[in-house]
Amino acid sequence: MLILTRKEGEKIIVGGDVKISIISIIDNQVKIGIEAPADVKILREELYEKLKQSISDSALQSKPEIEEITKLRLNKNDESD
Repeated sequence: MLILTRKEGEKIIVGGDVKISIISIIDNQVKIGIEAPADVKILREELYEKLKQSISDSALQSKPEIEEITKLRLNKNDESD
């Protein structure tokens, strides 16, 4: 992990096309601005983790359905032999 110290108005460049600006620092809160290409998704970590969990849960819920479909296809193929 890279740790940097920045002041209000200073910026950080990531990967050449993402710019992070320090907008303001008040008490223990830092406001940042992020400029990035439209294809770069920017999420707060807690939302990213919820999204990952949701995708994982969906995959687990659909797994029995996928297994059932696979069994049906295998049985159909066995019958055609």
